[in-house]
Amino acid sequence: MASLKDMRVRIASTKATQKITKAMQMVAASRLRRAQQAAEAARPYADKMSAVISNIASAAAGSPGAPVLLAGTGRDQVHLLLVCTGERGLSGAFNSSIVRLARERAQALIAQGKEVKFFCVGRKGYEQLRRLFDKQIVEHLDLRSVRQLGFVNAEDIAKKVLARFDNGEFDVCTLFYAQFKSVIAQIPTAQQIIPLVVEEKAANAPTTSYEYEPEEDELLSGLLPRNIAVQIFRALLENNASFYGAQMSSMDNATRNAGEMIRKQTQIYNRTRQAQITKELIEIISGAEAV
Repeated sequence: MASLKDMRVRIASTKATQKITKAMQMVAASRLRRAQQAAEAARPYADKMSAVISNIASAAAGSPGAPVLLAGTGRDQVHLLLVCTGERGLSGAFNSSIVRLARERAQALIAQGKEVKFFCVGRKGYEQLRRLFDKQIVEHLDLRSVRQLGFVNAEDIAKKVLARFDNGEFDVCTLFYAQFKSVIAQIPTAQQIIPLVVEEKAANAPTTSYEYEPEEDELLSGLLPRNIAVQIFRALLENNASFYGAQMSSMDNATRNAGEMIRKQTQIYNRTRQAQITKELIEIISGAEAV
């Protein structure tokens, strides 16, 4: 059985850990609000851009001059999985849930005889994926030095992806990230960004015809690469908010668990101390009676 000194050390250690987790929870909470506002502000722009491009693409689809980013390469053999995760841990299942979704997609594609490649954005996803897919990881981008995410970071990733597509290194690119819903809910999401998936309109939806200047194909050649950067930027912002939400929730649970552990350890310490005092009193009384 542990001595009273060891118990005091253990209680003090647990209290120190509780202070750390509480501080991390407060830091995550303070950063979450700004990250959440940025993610929510990017959603309307990204959604509207997708809607506009889908509208233009529906008119240009099937035409001989349709951009390859819309029409595709005509093959479905090589898939690039663009997996965006966090740079740090202590955030519950945030990173592992994104990696799990990407891993399941990769395994399903491999089972179909497809070739899979990974482009990892974020240290945690890279560390997990290289255990199983080390040879399939073609690029890893670390954003630990970035203090505040900007569109330039998404543009840099988009340029690297487009350069590989132009070189014929893959046929389909799918983006993986976590969509922020709330502090306790972050939804792993897979979104195909190359070639663009044009959403079909409902049969009873009102149709509006537009005339474009310049022509649709020319518009799409400029809009499609920018849309890829916009969608990646949205994913980075959603991930940032999801990370702080998950970390806040995780550190809150850790703080509560530490408090419960301190309560139990203190209870055991008090009982042990009381038993030791009682034993000493009995020994003193027994000695006095013997005299």
